[in-house]
Amino acid sequence: MILRTEGLAKTFEVGFRRRRVQAVRDLTLSVQEGEIFGFVGPNGAGKTTTIKMLMGLIFPSGGRAFIFDAPIPSTASKARIGYLPENPAYYEFLTGREALRFFARLARVPGADAKRRCDELLELVGLTPAADRQIRKYSKGMQQRLGIAQALVADPAFVILDEPMSGLDPIGRKEVRDLILELKRRGKTVFFSTHILPDVESLCDRVGIIMRGQLRDVGRLGELLSPRVKTVELSAMVPEGARGALARGRVLAEEGERVSVAFDDEASADGAVRAVLAAGGRLVALTPHRETLEDFFMRRLQEGEARPEATPRRLAAP
Repeated sequence: MILRTEGLAKTFEVGFRRRRVQAVRDLTLSVQEGEIFGFVGPNGAGKTTTIKMLMGLIFPSGGRAFIFDAPIPSTASKARIGYLPENPAYYEFLTGREALRFFARLARVPGADAKRRCDELLELVGLTPAADRQIRKYSKGMQQRLGIAQALVADPAFVILDEPMSGLDPIGRKEVRDLILELKRRGKTVFFSTHILPDVESLCDRVGIIMRGQLRDVGRLGELLSPRVKTVELSAMVPEGARGALARGRVLAEEGERVSVAFDDEASADGAVRAVLAAGGRLVALTPHRETLEDFFMRRLQEGEARPEATPRRLAAP
């Protein structure tokens, strides 16, 4: 097991009256070796606070956490970790190559290996053509990729990324997703926080959902999401006289004889398909839609608003 937390909590005192705000409470989870773990929640849910505790940047108010069985914060727990903060800052007049070599020295990478290691990482993150360009001329996506490179400079076994896709355009998000998958292929364990749910569905082995500082659910997507079909979308070429067969559905689009209709249950969709075919129509597509992570997340968010002290649901780790 790479990471284990037990009742981790953090309370801040804010304002002139030192009002106590509980940012994280009773956080208990684990991350297994070799997996991609998505730490999901809305802005302000406690994701970054949790990561800062794991990295020893702030101290917990309660509970414990262990990385490679070493307690945090400790030098031993950091020795095999790579970390990308939510808003990485650079000496912007350095080039990407210069910055990465500087990070290598900070990480005490032996001088004989540093140049080779930095060149390999620049190639890995796709920055070799821009390696000698000043960082101030890098796009947001290029800076994020440089940040991932610095997180890998000491060849860590465990990589923690705080909102790595935040502020990126679709191309930049895809580049970072591809990098995360490549890290797993190379045997790394990746823990990343995000509020961008489609990225989680495409990347993660397991997810943890945090809301209002409390872990609500942990598990594989197949365990968390309902297998029940929510809607069935039918697209067909339907003769004018057979339109009545679609009466139990909701018309989504219509162009000539082609009609797209959504049904709330499979039986209604099956009946419409039989009626359309019997009338001489032609089926173009029949697509069942099951619960997505976004659907699940919104459902849990609504439940949390109704019951803010809801008990976390934890599923067994693999």
